[in-house]
Amino acid sequence: MEEAISRILIELEEIRHFDDSTTLHSHPPLSESALFDLQTLLDNSISTDEQQPLDRLYEDLSAKSLSLSSLTRGIASAMDESSTRVSILASTVYLSLLLAPNAPVFTLFNPMDFLSFLRCMRRFLKQRPQGQQDQDDSNKESSAPKRKRKAGVKGKGLRKRPRQSCSGRYDDGELDARVLYPLLERLEILMSLIHLDRFPDSLKSLIETVVDIPVLTLEICTNLSIYSKFTEFCSRILSAMLRPEHGDLLHTAVEVIKSLTPLILNHKNQARAFALEFVTIQIGKVAKESDGVKSALVNLPRYLVQKAPEKSEPRSLAVDSIMEVVKVMELPDQIGFVDYVVKMTRGKSNLRLLAVDLISMLIMSLSDPMVIDSEIELKDSWVFGCLVALVQRCSDASAPIRARALTNLAHLVVFLSENDKNKALMKEMLGPGEGEILGLLRKRCVDEKAAVRKAALFLVTKCTTVLGGAMDGDILKTVGIACSDPLVSIRKAAMSALSEAFRKFPDECVMVEWLHSIPRLIADNESSIQEECEHSFQELVLDRLARAGSSNLPEGVLDLLKEISHAEVIPWVKKVCANLGKKKRLKRIIADSLQIIIKTSESLWRSQSLPPEKWTAPPGAWFLLSELSTYLGKAIDWEFLHHHWKLLDDHGRTVQSSVTQVGLFGEENNSESNSVAWAQDRVFLLQTISNVSVELPPEPAADLAHELLKRVEEFNMHPTEVNAHVKTLKTLCKRKALQSTEADALILKWVNQLLAKASDILEKYISKHAETNKDVNFTTPPPKSGSRMGKKASAGSQSLSRAITAAYTIGSLILICPSANMTTIVPLLHTIITSGNRDLKSNKLPIQTASLKKTAPSLYIQAWLTMGKICLTDEKRAKSYIPLFVQELGNSDCSALRNNLVITMADFCVRYTALVDCYLTKITKCLRDPCELVRRHTFILLSRLLQRDYVKWRGVLFLRFLLSLVDESEKIRQLADYLFGNILKVKAPLLAYNSFVEAIYVLNDCRAHSGHSDSKASRAESRLFSIRGNDERSRSRRMHIYVSLLKQMAPEHLLATFAKLCAEVLVAASDGMLNIDDATARSVLQDTFDILACKEIRLSINRVSSSESGDVDEEGGESGGASAARGKVITHAVRKSLIQNTIPIFIELKRLMESKNSPLIGSLMECLRVLLKDYKNEIDDLLVADKQLQKELLYDIQKYESTKAKSAVAEAVNEMHKSTNYLSPEAPPQAGSIINNLTSKLQNDSKVASAIADAAAAATAKSVLREVNRGTSTPPLGSLSLPKLKSRTGGNNGTNTSRLNVIESLRKHQSFESDEEN
Repeated sequence: MEEAISRILIELEEIRHFDDSTTLHSHPPLSESALFDLQTLLDNSISTDEQQPLDRLYEDLSAKSLSLSSLTRGIASAMDESSTRVSILASTVYLSLLLAPNAPVFTLFNPMDFLSFLRCMRRFLKQRPQGQQDQDDSNKESSAPKRKRKAGVKGKGLRKRPRQSCSGRYDDGELDARVLYPLLERLEILMSLIHLDRFPDSLKSLIETVVDIPVLTLEICTNLSIYSKFTEFCSRILSAMLRPEHGDLLHTAVEVIKSLTPLILNHKNQARAFALEFVTIQIGKVAKESDGVKSALVNLPRYLVQKAPEKSEPRSLAVDSIMEVVKVMELPDQIGFVDYVVKMTRGKSNLRLLAVDLISMLIMSLSDPMVIDSEIELKDSWVFGCLVALVQRCSDASAPIRARALTNLAHLVVFLSENDKNKALMKEMLGPGEGEILGLLRKRCVDEKAAVRKAALFLVTKCTTVLGGAMDGDILKTVGIACSDPLVSIRKAAMSALSEAFRKFPDECVMVEWLHSIPRLIADNESSIQEECEHSFQELVLDRLARAGSSNLPEGVLDLLKEISHAEVIPWVKKVCANLGKKKRLKRIIADSLQIIIKTSESLWRSQSLPPEKWTAPPGAWFLLSELSTYLGKAIDWEFLHHHWKLLDDHGRTVQSSVTQVGLFGEENNSESNSVAWAQDRVFLLQTISNVSVELPPEPAADLAHELLKRVEEFNMHPTEVNAHVKTLKTLCKRKALQSTEADALILKWVNQLLAKASDILEKYISKHAETNKDVNFTTPPPKSGSRMGKKASAGSQSLSRAITAAYTIGSLILICPSANMTTIVPLLHTIITSGNRDLKSNKLPIQTASLKKTAPSLYIQAWLTMGKICLTDEKRAKSYIPLFVQELGNSDCSALRNNLVITMADFCVRYTALVDCYLTKITKCLRDPCELVRRHTFILLSRLLQRDYVKWRGVLFLRFLLSLVDESEKIRQLADYLFGNILKVKAPLLAYNSFVEAIYVLNDCRAHSGHSDSKASRAESRLFSIRGNDERSRSRRMHIYVSLLKQMAPEHLLATFAKLCAEVLVAASDGMLNIDDATARSVLQDTFDILACKEIRLSINRVSSSESGDVDEEGGESGGASAARGKVITHAVRKSLIQNTIPIFIELKRLMESKNSPLIGSLMECLRVLLKDYKNEIDDLLVADKQLQKELLYDIQKYESTKAKSAVAEAVNEMHKSTNYLSPEAPPQAGSIINNLTSKLQNDSKVASAIADAAAAATAKSVLREVNRGTSTPPLGSLSLPKLKSRTGGNNGTNTSRLNVIESLRKHQSFESDEEN
């Protein structure tokens, strides 16, 4: 020991001359050997409790006139050394010296030395192991340039390096971390010896260092046990600081909490867990004894709210952290924080978003004794206040807040429903009786943002599931519409909401909406939606029917079957059943149940002694059984089918004949609808028999085929039955024949047999009709009795009915057997379809020609359909007859025939595309047909052909489709919106851009442009597909079309469209190519100004840069990176070049209009004003280079605003005079009221009131155009070349004041902000 002390003294004497130095870092450090000697001395003293060695050291220092500060300064300098070993050794010596028995702590402790110790620990934790440093250096040499920029920066890249595991080497990270154990142990003990209340800076630095240790240690140590040890040390040290001897507890707690806040909001779980545990446990304990610490703890959640990040995942962690702190607070403090959160819902957007999440967590995490206590009213609970605030945020201006509020409200509905009283609270707020909530849900379900719509549908689902009660009819329709939303996630949410409503409340309204909305999704492009549709249909329809077979015809099941047979539902049910059948998911019990339902219905009818001819099976039962029979043929009993076939066939004949006899004399009879039901049942029954024919025995199959053939030969069936009989006959023939050739020969035999009989029927009817027509024209019929007239009318009606059925049967036969002999059929059909056409060159009197078109329109229509079916099987005939079809389509005045011809032409387009292509313009004329059904079918069929590329979007086709966007029919408008907004946007994204300018000319029917003077279309057709006129309705309809097209364009195409409008319309007008004296040309210009000023074309940059997260959906949309990349293409240079080329065009066009005194000057100036606001930065650069243009624009806008406002004043004054001039003197109160109303109107309108003086125009111009010469004074009035402006009030003083106002407005550096309309 003596030798160690002497070596220490010798080294201290060598550095004696540094004792008086005032700079700490200039003091030489103690050597490593001196530090070892000193540490050995201190360890012996602490372990043996012997004071002699230390006393000897202190005495020798005093004897040699060496102060203790020289010793501590040498140790502090050693702690600042770069060597890890030396600095850690010095730190250990420093703490051991302070903890030595009877050590003069107040003399040895120095704030600067203590800071050196803290820096040593920080530096150690930030320093990487040497082995890894070498590895990182080698990686830098071979890495990308992006990493090279980090070279030489100390401590960078630690988060990217692979973590080191424990090893026995000194330089490895884990063993290095263990080196700090002694330091932290000594530091914890030291906190009980020294009082840091006199050293607030040292206390603050210590808090920051200890708080940083868990974060820094996490970088170099992956062993959880070692990391837990470090966090335990830090927790004890921080707890030791929360003592009165270290200063005011409130101040200390605030510093600790502020330092822990980054850890609480940290995404690293270990560091965050440490911070939360210390706050909730350690600070929570101290808070119970100290009001200061309690105050700090209570304010911590508010502080975290202010520091919470805005991104979704970090914000969620912040909410969880806040709730952990709130849970340890006392109830009054919790209620206070709840009030604070409710106030946050009225703050800034980031606070509102956070408050929405906090409200949900508060209600679900905190117990509310006021709700549990039955004596407290529900509305007095803080939960009710939170729910009210949350409901209000569902209508927030920000879409993410609306979506989050709706989602959280849905979660709360589920949570609060677990308690009966809380459930009553939710019902009171969200139940069906609350009109305000229902209105809110209806609005949110059709919100413009996808995330909001999805959240609203989620809330509807949860409210239906938990709260009970029937769903509102309007919300049902809204959810049904959402099933057709463009976004996959919205469609899935709507499916879930509607299916849950049907599952819980299978009443008629819900059932109807479900069947009209969900099954159609089987045709969705998304496979997951198709699977969900199949699963829902099987669960909610088929399984319900399977369970109903054992009961006695439940009413709900009968309603379900009836709605399934609806015309709009049938196609989708067929496809769903087909998909389920192919996947072998159809169960036999479903077919058994349907057979039981039909049998039970018949038994109940017969048990009431009702006539059997009036019985029909439950609507939809035979239809569904026919669809299932394809895959469940073995489950259907032949005896069951044969019994009902005989029943339906026998009684069907009786009913049909009776209806025919009764209907001849115009008597009303309900049996007619019953006959239709019988006919439908026979059709579906025949389809079922056809599907199960493979399972039939040969003999019954042959007998049934013979019966069907005889039935068809009578030609007295409803047309809907003919196809079913013919198809079943064909199937049974194939079943009976042993080979396919034999089956084909057998089919051809009876087909020719039926065709011959049908030909005879048509020939007889045509001959008889010709004779009757001839007799009527040239002879005077004798008077006949009523009975003879009735018999003749009956015979004629039966003859016509058989002829119609024969014509329809011919069409059905030719489709199943195209090789049949048609030599006698085609001339007869040709005679019928040309019977209404008169040969102008013929010398015969027109009265001699028998017109079946007028006397037998049903046969005439059926003949065209049959001829179309024949042409589908014979291309040679199609070439001859397609022109006749087109001619009849254009000339026919029968909407039913036009509708059928459109459908036929669509089939021709698929089969003979080249033949029909030249007639497309004639077909598209049906888009403007007077009949809505014809327009709708034309739109649907052409859309399908376009999607399948049988028809191309060229010529006038696209332009004619545009008018469907503003069709009178709401259904057609919805179809058009879906076509343009979803299908064409993906299939032909450039179509709207390429045809936009031409659409403006076509919709206005403008031919005043030299480049658009003529068109292949006739004048009548161009007028048919235009919306001419400058009235408000025509302009609004055209503008709706323009906006719809602009919404489909990409941002870069919007700017290109802007340039094309200027180049092809405005430049054409200024150069004289577009005659602005023409009314249609003025409409084109008016539309162009409106388009350039509309927000859809002006927000191109914002569409890319400010997209909310709620609009991002998971299917096939653009990723954020792709959108950003595309946004970079739209640079500032493009916008600048565009607007700088546009402004001169406007100036030139304005001068031309002024010379012609055009009424469009106002529209031009309004458009120019909007452009100056929207492109303010680009125009500033332009005006800097052209001072004269700046002055002209300022004056022109000021003059326009002044004239506009003065006109408004004059109009209002004239209205006031008109209202008062003709009032009688006896009615002064009324006159006064009128004047007062108009006066208040003038005062409320800022533009009108400002028009009294020209200063108002100057103020408006000032808001549009600011002074661009920043930092320079405005030129004098003379240099502005402004004309003298006369004041309305008269007098020179007013004029001078107006001029001064203009000059003053230019001197002010007003910010160039857009007005509220933007």
